[in-house]
Formats: sequence, structure tokens, C-alpha cells
Amino acid sequence: MPNQPPGSHNLPTGLKWGPFAIVAVWMAVMGALYLLSVQYLKPKPVAVLPGGVLVIPMARDGHFYATGTVGGKPARFLVDTGASMVTVSEAFAQQAGLQGGTPTVFKTANGDLQGRVLSGVPVSMGPAQVSGVRVGVGLVGGEADEALLGQSFLNQFEITLSDKQMTLKPKSR
Repeated sequence: MPNQPPGSHNLPTGLKWGPFAIVAVWMAVMGALYLLSVQYLKPKPVAVLPGGVLVIPMARDGHFYATGTVGGKPARFLVDTGASMVTVSEAFAQQAGLQGGTPTVFKTANGDLQGRVLSGVPVSMGPAQVSGVRVGVGLVGGEADEALLGQSFLNQFEITLSDKQMTLKPKSR
């Protein structure tokens, strides 16, 4: 037997690399499935109809999502008709330069939460812009750019739910 390092075997190359190839193929398949599921689950964009009417399609999880801005900073909104105001996290508020406000305690489904309320913050969703919105700071959980779109913005619209979509029609002034 020629000089071979201890512990080496005379395995064919296919048997040496076969397990690695199997793992690599499965990793590729799982990665492709993940990317397809992310694309499939991504919420559809908000449609803008004549007269500034916004149509938000229901996401596959049964919620309504939209993009917009709070204080000029981009946000991904969860539309929450049961929330009294637009709410962001402290990290979001710091990045958007939302300083000050009135200290408060938010009463949430998960209990009391310390935070603060700012007045006069501009909020937009698509082409709809509302200035002077009350914004709560203290949202916990989720990504830094996520926010709740509550009644301090939504009360400027007539809201209709039908056929897996939410329609926001600007109220007459």
C-alpha cells in the first residue's frame, strides 16, 4: 500500500463528495421555496382611484398593509381601525427626529405600556397626506420601520370593508 495519511480511505470521489452534494441541493431547494413564499405572502400595493380614493387589498394573513411616511420617514403600516392613533416605536421616532411629546400610558390588549404622544406630525399613505396627526411613540415588537395606522389618520376618511379590500374615501371638508 502506498504511503497514505492515517485515517484516509480508498473511497471513490463520488462517495466522498456525495453527502455534500445532497446537502447543497437541499439548501438550494429550501432557499428557492423561501424566496417564493416571501414573494407570495408579500402584501399587494395600495391602488389609487380618481378622487383620491385608496383601495387596500387584504393580505393573505387577513390584515391590511400599506406603505407611507410618518414625519417624513418611510413606514410599513398595519392598518388598525381599532387603534386610536398612529403609533411607532421609539427607534422609529428617533430616526424620524420625532422629539418631545406628552408622556402617557397606552392601554393595550397586552397591558399598560409607557410612551409619549406628539401632535402635529405629518403622515402620508400613498398620495393621501394628513398634517397635524397625533402620533403615539412606544410601539413594541416588529421591525423598526413598522407602524400602526390608527384613527388619528383614518378619521379623515370614510372606510368601507368589502370583498377582501378596504376602501378609504377622503371625507368632504
